[in-house]
Amino acid sequence: MRFRVDRDVLADAVTWTARSLPTRPPVPVLAGVRLEADTTGTVQLSSFDYEVSARSQIPADVSEPGSVLVSGRLLAEISRALPDKPVDVVLEGTKVIVTCGASRFTLLTMPVEDYPNLPVMPPTTGTVDGDELTHAVAQVSIAASRDDTLPLLTGVRVEIEGEKVTLLATDRYRLALRELTWKPSTPDVSTVALVRARTLLDAAKSLGSAGSVTVALATGTGVDMIGFEAAGRQTTSLLVDGDYPAVRRLFPDETPIHAVVSTHALADAAKRVSLVAERNTPIRLSFSEGQVVLDAGQGDDAQASEAIESALVGDDISVAFNPQFLLDGLGALSTPFVRLSFTHPNKPVEFTGQQTLDGEDNQEYRYLLVPIRFAS
Repeated sequence: MRFRVDRDVLADAVTWTARSLPTRPPVPVLAGVRLEADTTGTVQLSSFDYEVSARSQIPADVSEPGSVLVSGRLLAEISRALPDKPVDVVLEGTKVIVTCGASRFTLLTMPVEDYPNLPVMPPTTGTVDGDELTHAVAQVSIAASRDDTLPLLTGVRVEIEGEKVTLLATDRYRLALRELTWKPSTPDVSTVALVRARTLLDAAKSLGSAGSVTVALATGTGVDMIGFEAAGRQTTSLLVDGDYPAVRRLFPDETPIHAVVSTHALADAAKRVSLVAERNTPIRLSFSEGQVVLDAGQGDDAQASEAIESALVGDDISVAFNPQFLLDGLGALSTPFVRLSFTHPNKPVEFTGQQTLDGEDNQEYRYLLVPIRFAS
């Protein structure tokens, strides 16, 4: 195997392909990235850990076709450190020689014949705008659990009904929902999948800038899988197995009280006030006519308080939140104003966005946050 490739092209492709390699692979070959050079002038890079696979295809000047398996992380570090010159990659016996300008590296190979076959990309289910997918996944994944002892809650539920896609995630303390439109491969497509939040976020971030992203789902076929493809890159992941809880019913049907506040002003005030909030202690928000007062700390501890403008509809109300969960929800909103809708001081509060102080709220993105009980 022998080929020449642009340094930046190689570095980007290796870094992307090797990004999900396991740090402690069950077998050594799974720490590798497979390079397959073809006489058509392409090199395909592949990685697989039996759960997530990645493929990247790049143009190259191939003089001798062949395939080789080398340490993915080491190749990624080397390719990023090379000078800005063409890179020559040559297989000599059991070693790969990487030459770039005056730099020369020798890498040991791993037995490529022991590398597992990568899964086949499922049939295309639809396409979605990359930027919108990236934004939507970021909004929802903040609410997914990071506790691997509850694998169901580490996933994002993807509901597809024709042209509408709904993303849902919860860690039991908050719930995020985002709706978006896409172009389905068939107009009557209807399916549900549970995708690991980390995998979905990584795929959306790394492929979203490519424009249109192809989404492929395989469910009920023995191996449930989701795949994403854009700009010559493919990634697949096994779906999370299990029945996701019926979380939609947690959104209230009616909210007799709501307040509208500047999103930016509320986030800034919450950041300042939370500086005195010790770990796992809440900040309190007291809504009354014309303002909301944020305060944290009590007794002999450090204390902080700040009042900002707010429009209230309904009775005065006070709630307390985990500061980080509050800031996560506010940060996910891309509107100038946030509407907080209440049913009771101890019941979950719904956050939605508004373009104007007295306008209608946008139900496209909804963030439900469970308040923390506090002593009166």
